[in-house]
Amino acid sequence: MNTPTPAAAPADSGFVDGYLPDDEVLSSARARAEDLGCTPLSAGAGATLRFLAATLRAKAVVEVGTGAGVSGLSLLRGMAPDGVLTSIDVEPEYQRAARATFREAGFAPGRTRLIIGRALDVLQRLTPGGYDLVFVDSAHIEYPGCYELGVSLLRRGGIIAFHNVLAGGRVIDPAHRDPETLALREVARAFREDERLVPALLPVGGGLLVAAAT
Repeated sequence: MNTPTPAAAPADSGFVDGYLPDDEVLSSARARAEDLGCTPLSAGAGATLRFLAATLRAKAVVEVGTGAGVSGLSLLRGMAPDGVLTSIDVEPEYQRAARATFREAGFAPGRTRLIIGRALDVLQRLTPGGYDLVFVDSAHIEYPGCYELGVSLLRRGGIIAFHNVLAGGRVIDPAHRDPETLALREVARAFREDERLVPALLPVGGGLLVAAAT
């Protein structure tokens, strides 16, 4: 007889995030993010991104939502030594903070390409099928558009990931019908139904929706 698996306790998420604690550079990046008013990636989600990048031996990665460089640093640390991170954000101040983070971590300027602009505009200009990993952590209303464009950027076997798709439980609560929540539900449905993808929803980072391109 199968024994039901107990639901994860709130303390479990704290243990997951504390399993690989931040080093000094990541702690400084989180402080910059708080000063700028942008919410940084959780430690557990950051560790997952680093794991995915390392598993892929990623050389070409796209990030939508630079922030203060917390997620970008996690990706860079997992990527191949000659890999290049392309990071997109509309806020120049965020990208200045991210440059400081990458510099403090010892990454040469040539390892990153920071682009200021709207994600939906910039993604259209990138090379289709030219990327190992696409990570999206931007305005939720943009997620459906980023999904369509992001999948087209992946090489076979590449991975696309979206951060915080559960939105603090709003996505699973039918009472929430605001545009951002509807956009998140649309992306979750699209991942599940897209025959080009092998999806999974991971319980880190407020729900990390990932899929591999077949």
